[in-house]
Amino acid sequence: MSSTSITIQPTNNNTIIKFTSNTILINGGSYEYNNIDEAKNAPLVQQLFYLPFVKKVYVTANFIAIQKYDIVEWADVQEEVREQIEAYINDGNVVIKEDTTKKQVVEVYAEITPNPSVMKFGTNKSLTTTDVECKNIDEASTTSPLAQELFHFPFVKEVFISENYVSITKFDMVEWNDIYPEIRSFIRTYLQENKTIIKQLPQQKEPANKTENATTPVENLDETSAKIVSILNEYIKPAVASDGGNIAFQSYNKENKIVNVVLQGACSGCPSSTITLKNGIETMLKDMLPNQINEVVAING
Repeated sequence: MSSTSITIQPTNNNTIIKFTSNTILINGGSYEYNNIDEAKNAPLVQQLFYLPFVKKVYVTANFIAIQKYDIVEWADVQEEVREQIEAYINDGNVVIKEDTTKKQVVEVYAEITPNPSVMKFGTNKSLTTTDVECKNIDEASTTSPLAQELFHFPFVKEVFISENYVSITKFDMVEWNDIYPEIRSFIRTYLQENKTIIKQLPQQKEPANKTENATTPVENLDETSAKIVSILNEYIKPAVASDGGNIAFQSYNKENKIVNVVLQGACSGCPSSTITLKNGIETMLKDMLPNQINEVVAING
């Protein structure tokens, strides 16, 4: 079993720091704790509240965010907290005692997307904080039990899991009208039973040109790349997500001013993706970053 590594990630709020894990901490969803009494089901969070400067703790599948009181500076205590979290997890302790027997009230709805091969299954349950794309059952077996189960349907070609939806790409042998009720019912039952959604974060693929990949923290990018990521996150991603897809920054070449992005979910292989890319994303980046963008090139995830 691989050991857990915790890294420190600053946020826009100087009182809050994220302690990001390279392994899954909890089974989907998220939890927020304002004091030690609320953390009865979270032994690690209870330990953190014994630190006098801890004001609030937020736990997701792959990071723990902590808000501090102003009595200390993060620079003085963040490494100690990081070591405490890392040691706790690597000792085999449970982060949150999740009730896997109690059924939750879960709603799942199906939505068509611009890509006729893809349908989006939205839900009121938080699924993941890190997008996961599985092209086949072998990829799913190492990352997502939910995706692995979905691949048992013979018509499922690809699975993309995002914050609160699952996008499924089908083979052409069937029509959505004949199969979507079965898929929707399956996902709803799976989530109600609180089964594991993501068990391991996917391994990041090395970009062909060895430049920054889609998960490179903004603070590690050059100025133009960071601006591109910000524009994508604020203006493009919400619209793309509403259609069951995702767009991720991969790289920016300063010399030829070309931006490479990765299309996932409903966007991957979508007939209208190229038009959207040229008329929407490329135009917006050129307008907002004048003389810095020549072209946007899309790569299907």
